[in-house]
Amino acid sequence: MDNASLMQEGWSLVAFGMGFVFVFLTLLVFATALMSRLVMSFVPVPAKQDESSRSASGGDKGANKRVGNDELIAVISAAVKHYRQRHRR
Repeated sequence: MDNASLMQEGWSLVAFGMGFVFVFLTLLVFATALMSRLVMSFVPVPAKQDESSRSASGGDKGANKRVGNDELIAVISAAVKHYRQRHRR
């Protein structure tokens, strides 16, 4: 075999390999999109609450979030303090 024929065979192998990968990835994209649509057809869409039902059922949720954040900050602060006390040099 001469160099020209070897190079031609190499380029044809590269083209075949890249073409195969391109076709496979294209089919994979379509299959994923199809499966996504199929799954989404079985999953119910969550209903949005209107303002009147939210205020009647939950009251002021902002105050509860602030209390939760204050507790979280206190717990994290205590954990950091404990860690620093145990790992002093």
